[in-house]
Amino acid sequence: MTKHAHQPPVRFTPRPPLGPPARVVGRVTRPLEDIYHYVLTLPWSLTIAYLAGAFLAVNVAFAWLYTLEPGGIAGARPGSFEDAFYFSVQTVATIGYGVMHPESRYAHVLVSVEAMLGIMCNALVTGLTFARFARPTARILFGARAVIGPADGSPHLMIRMANWRHNLLTDVRVQVLLLCEEIGEDGEPVQRAIELPLVVDETPILAVTWTVKHRIDAHSPLHGPDPLARLRAAGAELVVCLRGIDDTFNTEIHARHRYTLDDIVVGAVFESVLVPRADGSRVLDYRSFHRVRVVDAPPPP
Repeated sequence: MTKHAHQPPVRFTPRPPLGPPARVVGRVTRPLEDIYHYVLTLPWSLTIAYLAGAFLAVNVAFAWLYTLEPGGIAGARPGSFEDAFYFSVQTVATIGYGVMHPESRYAHVLVSVEAMLGIMCNALVTGLTFARFARPTARILFGARAVIGPADGSPHLMIRMANWRHNLLTDVRVQVLLLCEEIGEDGEPVQRAIELPLVVDETPILAVTWTVKHRIDAHSPLHGPDPLARLRAAGAELVVCLRGIDDTFNTEIHARHRYTLDDIVVGAVFESVLVPRADGSRVLDYRSFHRVRVVDAPPPP
């Protein structure tokens, strides 16, 4: 009798990118040392919040400077910080409604400085926004579980993935790494990456789904009795790395996914996601994408 493993919701929810293997302490950096990279790695919500805060801060600072000389802005109420703030917004954004305008030399100098600053900031924000939108991204859906089960008459480790965009990815290559913690000769812990050989590790075209397989033979680190318990003691985990060319943008894309040993189901296979129809076509059913079916696996070689 077969049973189904828990099926999570079918939606594209990639895990965060793989971070450094250890928490970093004692690294001193300057605030503007790598600000371009920092801004590109921020989530959109924080990026917008920082830009809004900077816009508000610049206009508040210039509004205060404008109020230092009463009467410097024609059309503004004398001593009104609110009018000075809105005049600053019109200046930095090059709006210029014409209701308020600089009256004194001091105000003209401030307007000149603020206009130059506004041009520079607009150029920087435009460049950063374009860089974030133009950066190539991969929308690869990885199965919630990896399985160890029978395939072609022998046990295999199998990992399922899909191209969520359903465009063409070309020259696609996949690597599956087993990361283990070991104690080096000097007694220090080190992380060792073991590449698991795949039955097929590259494909010229990936449009829909792909299940990569690693044959568990005598040379495999997954060979032997209760291999997961042995690897769990070594703090092991699986990392899947995919790279290819996005045919739409003609740019190289990368995707990574991490599986803990608890994510591996032993003695199971994936449910089929390609459903044949009467007219000979097939339907891709994502409702079964994360579903696995427990089977009686053959003994390891």
